[in-house]
Amino acid sequence: MQFSAPTVVLAFLSANHAALGQAIPVRLAGDVLAPAAIVIGFVGGMVGHNNAAHSEVQLAARLRNDYPRGVQVRLFENRRSQEAHREILRLLDVDHDGTLSAAEKRNARIAIYGHSWGASETVTLARVLEKEGIPVLLTVQVDSIAKPGENDQSIPANVAQAVNFYQRRGLLQGRQLIRAADASRTQILGNFQLDYRTNPIDCEGYPWYARAFMKPHIEIEADPGVWRQVESLIRSKLRAPIAPGS
Repeated sequence: MQFSAPTVVLAFLSANHAALGQAIPVRLAGDVLAPAAIVIGFVGGMVGHNNAAHSEVQLAARLRNDYPRGVQVRLFENRRSQEAHREILRLLDVDHDGTLSAAEKRNARIAIYGHSWGASETVTLARVLEKEGIPVLLTVQVDSIAKPGENDQSIPANVAQAVNFYQRRGLLQGRQLIRAADASRTQILGNFQLDYRTNPIDCEGYPWYARAFMKPHIEIEADPGVWRQVESLIRSKLRAPIAPGS
């Protein structure tokens, strides 16, 4: 499917209290403590996780602002996947005993997203969590470029829903097709192609070499229409339960 403006909605939540603040657990039915909802984002290339010129960073900031409780957002450089993994385990460990119980894993509400190499790392991290029996609600890939040794096409069975946005022009062209490793457990929401030849995107704030040699690859990253849809789906999927007395 190809279209000029995304029409699908996506979602991953948010709230990253600077530094490494303690996640605030919420109470589910039966007075059971559950971990905060978690959003993990990966920036692409050699981009810093706090570079506000990039849509991944801007999205996280909006989510943090709108979800001050019950949701945690973390952004990482794509080379820091192990750090992201450790942070997920820390946030899920509601009783702080250093291990995850079956209930803590079962109650996990996680969304992972990324652009370029960060999109490849999104799938890789989900696959690591699969080996540990930890479910993922959603993965989002924006112009995914597979890192050496990684498979960004096959979505592991612990992921409930996945979506892929890509473009196919220029030196860097995103993954065209993602597939579910187990279609009975994972729903692929779509593989959506963008084309900016007749509707160029302003890439102000990006370095000159990126605009000169990989413009389509950064146009999709800077496309507000793509990220509005990503944000909408994330919000709908990872709305945090309201704690009693709040």
